[in-house]
Amino acid sequence: MCGNRDDFFAVDVIRKQSIICVEPCAAQLFQRRQLFIREEGQMKASNEVTTTPLSGEQQLEGFIAKYDPKYQKLIRSVRKALRKRFPSADELVYDYSNAFVIAYSPTERGSDAVVSISAGADGLRLVFTQGATLPDPKKILLGSGKQTRFIWIESPGTLRLPEVKALLETATDRAKMPLRPSASGKSIIKLKSAKKRPKR
Repeated sequence: MCGNRDDFFAVDVIRKQSIICVEPCAAQLFQRRQLFIREEGQMKASNEVTTTPLSGEQQLEGFIAKYDPKYQKLIRSVRKALRKRFPSADELVYDYSNAFVIAYSPTERGSDAVVSISAGADGLRLVFTQGATLPDPKKILLGSGKQTRFIWIESPGTLRLPEVKALLETATDRAKMPLRPSASGKSIIKLKSAKKRPKR
């Protein structure tokens, strides 16, 4: 107990060339303070959560998950088909405010992409980077820009149409940069938008 008045005074005791400061109340308060600090530090340490950065694949899946289930299924099916068609190409992912784009490129430059898929509120497009120069006897390519052309993808079967397969083949042959003969492409997040896209 710290009730004795002597407890409120420091008593210096010199013994064997050592100075011992005896302050019963102050010592108890100091010990309690140190114990509190240790316990607080342990609680903070136990509450800290170690976060591992998401991989490109995980982030890509997160972008796809923003759409409704039916649209997600279509995007994943088309992506799977293009990954099979271009196994060595990198998937360059662009999450714009109004669309989500995956470009299939032999380099990390989007301008070198052979094709890309663009998922927006209006539907899914297959975009040919050099589409304006591709032969199109069936007149299925849309757009009027100087470089790109696109087609709408209603189902995964669109990629199996003879005219679409021919366009993919020609686009590959005429690509600015040749695809690597043997490699495994990776998913690379190039742009993440802070704005929310409209869901389809």
